[in-house]
Amino acid sequence: MSQLWPVGTPGLLTLPSGRAVRGRPLSRPVPDGATPTLGVYLLGREPAATPWPARWVRWPDFGLPKDPAALRLALEAALLEAETGRVEFGCGGGRGRTGTALACLAVLDGVPAGAAVAYVRQHYSRHAVETPWQRGFVKRFA
Repeated sequence: MSQLWPVGTPGLLTLPSGRAVRGRPLSRPVPDGATPTLGVYLLGREPAATPWPARWVRWPDFGLPKDPAALRLALEAALLEAETGRVEFGCGGGRGRTGTALACLAVLDGVPAGAAVAYVRQHYSRHAVETPWQRGFVKRFA
């Protein structure tokens, strides 16, 4: 599978299947370069509109998604889009909620749930998945 995000893209997580997704803090401007073909935004309030298709999962800072089924649907859509497009995930700081969602995405891509947080911390950010509740959510995600 070819990498659709350019090599060196900040915040890139390559999954075991070879699909790559970008995580980023929404508190910073959109990076220069390639734009997403799908954004998944994890915020307590509706995000600003984007020029690309986007999904919003209601998720308060340091908490868990308000609707886990909506998260699962967004993750499944993101995994499918990442086969041929550029997917980005984002929250305020790009670590807790984004890291948790990326760990759940890794589970859908074949990483065992008990190893997904470590996988994302190794391949995305050592600060990913900030709270014990988020770690527990990933361990229970199947």
